[in-house]
Amino acid sequence: MLDIKFLRSNPDVVKQNIKNKFQDEKLPLVDEVIELDKRNREIKQEVEALRAEKNKASKEIGAMMAQKKLEEAEALKKKVAESNGRINELSEEEKEVEEKIKKNMMIIPNIIDPSVPIGKDDSENVEVERFGEPVVPDFEIPYHTEIMESFNGIDLDAARRVAGNGFYYLMGDIARLHSAVIAYARDFMINRGFTYCVPPFMIRSNVVTGVMSFAEMDAMMYKIEGEDLYLIGTSEHSMIGKFIGTTLDKTELPQTLTSYSPCFRKEKGAHGIEERGVYRIHQFEKQEMIVVCEPEDSKEWYDKLWKNTVDLFRSMDIPVRTLECCSGDLADLKVKSVDVEAWSPRQKKYFEVGSCSNLGDAQARRLGIRIKGEKGSYFAHTLNNTVVAPPRMLIAFLENNLQADGSVKIPEVLQPYMGGNKEITPKSPRL
Repeated sequence: MLDIKFLRSNPDVVKQNIKNKFQDEKLPLVDEVIELDKRNREIKQEVEALRAEKNKASKEIGAMMAQKKLEEAEALKKKVAESNGRINELSEEEKEVEEKIKKNMMIIPNIIDPSVPIGKDDSENVEVERFGEPVVPDFEIPYHTEIMESFNGIDLDAARRVAGNGFYYLMGDIARLHSAVIAYARDFMINRGFTYCVPPFMIRSNVVTGVMSFAEMDAMMYKIEGEDLYLIGTSEHSMIGKFIGTTLDKTELPQTLTSYSPCFRKEKGAHGIEERGVYRIHQFEKQEMIVVCEPEDSKEWYDKLWKNTVDLFRSMDIPVRTLECCSGDLADLKVKSVDVEAWSPRQKKYFEVGSCSNLGDAQARRLGIRIKGEKGSYFAHTLNNTVVAPPRMLIAFLENNLQADGSVKIPEVLQPYMGGNKEITPKSPRL
């Protein structure tokens, strides 16, 4: 959410930012906020003047009563009563106006970083850099669920009977591999100085609206019926929410946390749920990283965060690339974002396995996360990034580590988490 002082002083900048995000339908909101803000300040001035008059009149009434000027005192009392009525009337209008301002300000997108490429949607995202050499083996790579099935490692049919599309049973070596990746990612981030955390898997509505836009909320969140609780779509939601309404001393920063959680998503929208595989699903697990820091440090942390994900995947011999998200692909709270994509030798292209975002002070402003320092009290900056999110990550892992005989090699870094095994062998060998 923007600072209303910034919008008041820079309406053209805010409007151009909306145009850069191809959200022209939101342009009228800027003028509406300016008019509402003007009215709000007029109300406050009138209320302040009325209260001053009322205080003055109250003193005069006391003096008149002492002087036995009862008629004058009664007349002044009526005037005070009228002032009270007007103050109450204005206070109600003030609440309504401020609510409208807040509602509009929650919809107006955050100002994107000048370095963000301008584009309508994810088809116009820009490749930044590749890490590792993409390889296409001289044997056919099956679809990822076929690889898993060769290990008796997945049961989608049973999951559909139990929960519907978008769910899965992982079993045996594939389930163990899934847990091994999560455990390795946890230790990888701890070794990089992050504090490990397991957060609440449900959050209240004031946290939801603090960490994401309304459009994201509608497309992602599952509401718990009859309660003010939502299942988290990512642990970033609870982790940033941890700091709601707090003022952090400058000496406590940066806060660098890595968290494990299951994630639950409706996945409403164009992509939909994939019935055949586990790329886009309603439930998955993830290791996340979040940072709460000084505003001037957020750009540096942004680069550190996405590099952590690249380093993790490269340590498992998986080629990746980074893709700068264009303006039209940025969620409304984001200042800048980069996707990390892994190489798929079966598809001969890259696909998303993680996303790193700098949200500036947008979440902190919504949630009231402040810093106390030499400059006084000011809003923090928040960032988040995916460390790893299986089972989607398993698609890249299995395809890049599959061998001609159907076995899957285990990179050295994962072997301690897989009982020392250097490979896993399918239950039904390939023909």
